[in-house]
Amino acid sequence: MYLRRRIVAGLAAVLVIALAVFCVVSLAKGAAAIVGRMTQEQPGITRSPVPDPSETSAVKDCGADDLSLQLTAASQTVAVGGSVDFTVTIVHEGSGSCLVDGSDSSRILTITSGNDTVWTSASCPSDSRMLLMAKGDKDTATITWNADRTGSSCEEDSSLPRVDAGTYVAKVTMKGDASVSSPSVTVTVK
Repeated sequence: MYLRRRIVAGLAAVLVIALAVFCVVSLAKGAAAIVGRMTQEQPGITRSPVPDPSETSAVKDCGADDLSLQLTAASQTVAVGGSVDFTVTIVHEGSGSCLVDGSDSSRILTITSGNDTVWTSASCPSDSRMLLMAKGDKDTATITWNADRTGSSCEEDSSLPRVDAGTYVAKVTMKGDASVSSPSVTVTVK
């Protein structure tokens, strides 16, 4: 009885090993066949580079007659070294749909003091944010002014000099068409 169990167990082990070897060999041959087919040149098939997509759209760009801008300040006063949030709204007033870039470098918030441009949101580039707008559509964004002065190049707000106490005027315009502008908003830095 003991000998029979050993023989049956031995035969079972040999069958399992044979099955495993068969599976490994079959998988290796199948993989080799697939790789071989992939690397063979197929007569009559040529590959050419994919052309660059061209930008086409039946939708026109928004013009001055299509848009208006609104500007509000969260507060009319700000402490020296403080900040104020401005809400900038693009309103579509035209009759047909059109495209407009709603990024901070396209809707430009400018802070002035007299004839001096103190700060502008366009000093640092931003990715475009194309908006498809139809009559009555509004797009609102918040732009924060940290009561500082921008320079001629893009710099971190923390490295910009703070403005002195005084009265400043904020206005938002569309890049490329200054006729699209908001009414002015006055902010006092105390």
